[in-house]
Amino acid sequence: MWGRADRAVKLLGRNIPSELLRRNILRMTEGVDPKISRRLCIKPQQDLQSKSRAASGVPGYKPTDWERRFLLWAGHFKKPEDIPETVSIETVRAAKTTLRVKFSYVMIALTILGCIIMVVRGKQAMKRHESLTNINLEKKAQWRMESTSAKP
Repeated sequence: MWGRADRAVKLLGRNIPSELLRRNILRMTEGVDPKISRRLCIKPQQDLQSKSRAASGVPGYKPTDWERRFLLWAGHFKKPEDIPETVSIETVRAAKTTLRVKFSYVMIALTILGCIIMVVRGKQAMKRHESLTNINLEKKAQWRMESTSAKP
């Protein structure tokens, strides 16, 4: 540890005696467990216990109606009657993640299907000699005819 402090002082280019630095560090860490003093943020034990309990998947979350539907659609439960009053939040999150993935697959499939349909329709239009250029030229010719016929 002292080698790091000495290196830091040298890097900073300051002329601080290493013994003075050691005394200051010892005074700051006096009465502190060395494992804890290395952390940047020390959280209270109560918060750590509540997080570990929630992360372990202990039931205790009451799902909303939509979350119950998500649990059914994701396949976690077969029937609405099978869903208990309280489930773990991890189960609900897993169901939402599963539905996001399924929704993404459906959107990918619909995009590919739409592209195929547009290609087929474009080829059919080319066989009929329909193109945007021809359609625009026909419209402009029609407008010219209307404007000349409208003039007395």
